[in-house]
Amino acid sequence: MMTSAHAGPGVESVPIARVIMISATAALAGFLFGFDTAVINGAVGAIRDQFEVDGFVLGFSVAAALIGCAIGAWFTGRIADRYGRVRVMIIAAIIFVVSSIGCGFAIGIVDLTLWRLFGGLGVGAASVIAPVYIAEVSPPAYRGRLGSLQQMAIVVGIFVALLTDAVIVAAAGSASNPWLFGLEAWRWMFLSEVVPAVLYGVLALTIPESPRFLIGAGMREKAIGVLRRYVGGNPEKTADEIAETFVGREAPRLSILKGRALGLQPIVWVGIGLSVLQQFTGINVIFYYSSILWQAVGFTEQDSLTITVITSVTNIVTTIVAIALIDKIGRRPLLLVGAIGQFLTLGTLAIVFATAPVIDGAPVLEGAASPIALVAANLFVVFFGATWGPVVWVLLGEMFPNRIRVVALSVAAAAQWAANFIISTTFPALAAVGLGLAYGVYTFFAFVAIFFVVRFVKETRGRTLEEISR
Repeated sequence: MMTSAHAGPGVESVPIARVIMISATAALAGFLFGFDTAVINGAVGAIRDQFEVDGFVLGFSVAAALIGCAIGAWFTGRIADRYGRVRVMIIAAIIFVVSSIGCGFAIGIVDLTLWRLFGGLGVGAASVIAPVYIAEVSPPAYRGRLGSLQQMAIVVGIFVALLTDAVIVAAAGSASNPWLFGLEAWRWMFLSEVVPAVLYGVLALTIPESPRFLIGAGMREKAIGVLRRYVGGNPEKTADEIAETFVGREAPRLSILKGRALGLQPIVWVGIGLSVLQQFTGINVIFYYSSILWQAVGFTEQDSLTITVITSVTNIVTTIVAIALIDKIGRRPLLLVGAIGQFLTLGTLAIVFATAPVIDGAPVLEGAASPIALVAANLFVVFFGATWGPVVWVLLGEMFPNRIRVVALSVAAAAQWAANFIISTTFPALAAVGLGLAYGVYTFFAFVAIFFVVRFVKETRGRTLEEISR
């Protein structure tokens, strides 16, 4: 049980509930991250029919937000280092509100795509700022669990988005049907995001700025006050240690990441590798396309959405497991177990779909194949949700030295969103050739992930950010 945070005898302690409160507020960015990226799941079919698009155009519209995510993540680090973490949160909240209204009232596929891209800027910013902020305000003993709140918020956001889609479809009869005030049901799926976006912006105004940012900006006394109230330990000593890691620090620009390993510091490449492999196992195919995927193999629209909601609940439960384990057994063991589990479950899906008979261009799961596919898909989510989902974000928030943390995380997050975009836009084309091929590709990258963890990932459990920075 987490009761108080302290650094040892003779030093100050703080109620851990206080740290959880500000970490949970920052993690609301993750909720909007999950909600915004998943809410289109229930709307894909209706958008396809209403705007008469399919194939690449539909896939690009679904994935357009990911381009914005990559752009938002790329620039967030420098903005956060210059103007502060909290200001970035407020900007992201405004973007979420505007984009959700724009998507809800879109008149065609072009402006819908542009609004999705704009909303992606907010998601990209949220994906960077939440793990950085939480890592920078958390006591070392609890940093993994508090950092996992980001992933918990993401999966809860996904769940709420999918549940919202399912409820709206149940009330309207179909995502294409008119619902409240004559607006089609799929439009209300997007408009529903306004509520959590406004809440996030309001709560962001109530939390303190990161002590690492404050010291980097020359506001030592203010930083000590935040450390004393939220981190505990010896605030003056911690402030001195933080200041030491900023000695010789350059302005927040990409040049500070330069190194001898293909132009970047090795630790930056490790972050990029973790980010890319997290996406290349195809996790977001489950959340972006699962409703039409399950319809393609014989389930109804309502049943497909129900299955997707169940999958998202599975993701939430397994994230709770990760929160319980990450500070006890460490980051590296969880990543290794997760990579092996994903390899086995994705391989099962690849075999099931590759061997299924094809009728009218779609695989038909007969006999035991259908429950095997459902179990394998949900076990894949279990392994991802308990390991690579939360652990990668925790590592990205803590593995980089103080002087490059936010900029390095921005690059790694931008790479993650670029990888997500590649997976999301290529899935319809791969699926058109065969779902066995699509899942075979994801299986290969899960296999690569096993060796990447063994060779390149180092443990950070129990170490202060300043110790990691040395």
